[in-house]
Amino acid sequence: MTLRSTRKTVTFLHPFCLKGVDRALPRGDYLVVTEEELIEGLSFPAYHRVSTVIFVPAPSESAPSGSAVEMVTIEPADLAAALERDAALPLP
Repeated sequence: MTLRSTRKTVTFLHPFCLKGVDRALPRGDYLVVTEEELIEGLSFPAYHRVSTVIFVPAPSESAPSGSAVEMVTIEPADLAAALERDAALPLP
């Protein structure tokens, strides 16, 4: 089984909500990691997505210093929708 990871940073200009996260998240830059697995037996390389996660600040009650993060599994479509909603808002 061959896996590959893709990392990207997404930027939200406003506080936002994301399916899978039970609280509003602050504006800022967020790391998103997608894991994909090679589909064996084909005559060309093809991958299918295994998981997509976003790293978000941990809830303040569990990390009072504000430096802890948690990894949350998300759907890419939910992330795209949240980014579209953010882009539709007026600039801060």
